[in-house]
Amino acid sequence: MVIRIKKRSRKYLGSRSWGAGNIKNARGSGDRGGVGRAGKKHKFTRIVKYEKGRIKKHGFTPWRQVRLEEINLDGISRMAHASKEDKPTIELKGYKVLGGSELAKPCVVKAAGFSKKAMEKIKAAGGEAITI
Repeated sequence: MVIRIKKRSRKYLGSRSWGAGNIKNARGSGDRGGVGRAGKKHKFTRIVKYEKGRIKKHGFTPWRQVRLEEINLDGISRMAHASKEDKPTIELKGYKVLGGSELAKPCVVKAAGFSKKAMEKIKAAGGEAITI
């Protein structure tokens, strides 16, 4: 059977612009405005009203998730060593203490979170782990 209508992919093989005119006209994804579900900017009110299933927002997603910085016991040990107190208090807002390395000096560590190993190692060294 004779193919009367050639597909776009065959028709424009070898051409640089694929029928979009100048090459800069079809540079981004903005050239697919009226084709299927590709461009939804100018159809957004209709989508919101009649086709809510197309916008994939199911369930609750928090607006801003707090990402804690991480610090090992090695860094805390260096801070404690720099301090001249016998049992220094180290306050780390926005940090989670991980159990890598050992704690050389007993100290009071106040942080947003602790791993289980970090808690064990701090208490074994004679210090305290306080969650802020």
